[in-house]
Amino acid sequence: MRAPIVHYSPAPKNVVRAALDMLKLKKNDILFDLGCGDGRILIMAAKLYGVRAIGIEIRRALVKIARENARKAGVLPLVEIIRGDFFRIDLSAATAITLYLSSTVNNALKVKFMRELRPETRLVSIFFPIPSWTPVEVRHVRTPIKDFPIYLYKMDQNVIGK
Repeated sequence: MRAPIVHYSPAPKNVVRAALDMLKLKKNDILFDLGCGDGRILIMAAKLYGVRAIGIEIRRALVKIARENARKAGVLPLVEIIRGDFFRIDLSAATAITLYLSSTVNNALKVKFMRELRPETRLVSIFFPIPSWTPVEVRHVRTPIKDFPIYLYKMDQNVIGK
C-alpha cells in the first residue's frame, strides 16, 4: 500500500507534550513519527527526553521545513527526517511511535505494526484511534479550538484486537 496524503494539521504544543509524556520516553528509546510534518514532535522529544527521533514525511516541502526546524532547534544530532512513504520504510528499530494521521490510515498500518514492531513498542495516536485495538490509556487535552483525545497502545496481544 502507498501512504495516502493526509491533510497537514500540526498538533498544538500542549497536545504534543501530553502525547510524549504518555510514551514515558527514556534516553535509549528510538521514536518514529509517521507523517512528521514540520518536525515539532521530533524536536520536542529530542529536547525534553534526549531520545533519537526519526520522522518520515512524504511531502518534499515539509521535509525541508522539518529539517530546518530541527537545525534551528539545535537537535540535529538526535533528529533525522526521512523523505519517503512510511508504508515502505522498516519500523522495526522503533521503541515508540507517534501518529497524527486518520483512522483509515491507522487501520491500514495495523498489519505493518504487527509484522515489524516488537512486543514492548509503545504507540500514541493523536485524535484518531487505531480501529479494533484497545488503548491502555486515553487522555483528553483541551485546546481553544477543540478537545484532542490521545490514545496510547502497547504492542501486546492483550491490546491488539482480533
